[in-house]
Parts: sequence; C-alpha cells; structure tokens
Amino acid sequence: MRSADTPSPVLPSEDPVGLQDFAVLLRRMNGEFNRIAQEFAQSQGLHLTDVQALIAILDGDHADEAGPMTPGRLRKQLNLTSGAMTACLDRLEKAGHIRRVRAADDRRVVHLHYAEGAKQVARDYFQPLARGTDAARGRFTAQELRVVVRFLAEMNRELAALRR
Repeated sequence: MRSADTPSPVLPSEDPVGLQDFAVLLRRMNGEFNRIAQEFAQSQGLHLTDVQALIAILDGDHADEAGPMTPGRLRKQLNLTSGAMTACLDRLEKAGHIRRVRAADDRRVVHLHYAEGAKQVARDYFQPLARGTDAARGRFTAQELRVVVRFLAEMNRELAALRR
C-alpha cells in the first residue's frame, strides 16, 4: 500500500464538479481499491472473487434490512453460477474466513458470517488504508463529510439500480 506520506493525485483543474472529473476520480479510487483487494487476496491465497464475497458477507453482517448474507443473495450479488458460488464458499470456509450457520427458524436457510479470527487478519492488513481514510476524513468539516456520505449513499443506490 502507498504510505501516508505519498501526496494525493492532483485534482482535475478545469471543472472540479463536472461529470468527467467525477468519473476520473471515481475510476482512480476504484482502481486503487481493486489493487489493494487483489494484494490482500494474493496474501491470503484467495481469488479476487473470494475477497469480493468476504466484503459482501461482512456488509451483510451489518445490514439491518436484509439480515445476514445467504449463498443465494451472494450468488446474485456477485453474478456467479451456483457451482462457482459453492466453490468460492468452500474455499473461504476451508481457509477459515467464513462460517456457514443454519437459521434457527428455518434449517433450509444458511447464513454466511465472516469468522472473527479472519476479521482480525483483515483488520491488520487494511490498517494502513483505515489510517489513510481517517486522515482524509480529518481534512473535512462534519458538514462536508455529511455531503460526502450522502453522495456515496446515492452513488451506491444508483449502482445497485444498474444491477437489477
């Protein structure tokens, strides 16, 4: 990962709020996130798809509306075949990253949970990214951060709508 001392890329100068500039900055950020995720995958002997699954499972553990992630929802979210999804979950479970837990009220339903020990491995690995994120947040006022959070939430809604 890049160190905290590395300067940020220069913002586009012509129109800092234009659609083209947003697109460039979002692609750059996405590219960096993908690079970091790929490095984590390699360090853990996983596929990039496995890391995407871990992220979705972690987010599912924190989602109020949908509840814990299930194999079916994860398969749909990652756009995988059922065979590819099974292979991914088998790799993640064998490596100790996830737990499969049958629902108490319906034993046919399987919930996927990020294993606590694996969460710590991820926390340790992504600590520099967390520090960088916190440093960037510290350069904004609370009001500016509320706008950023609102923008990111709206972008996520738009991206989710494209998936349907």
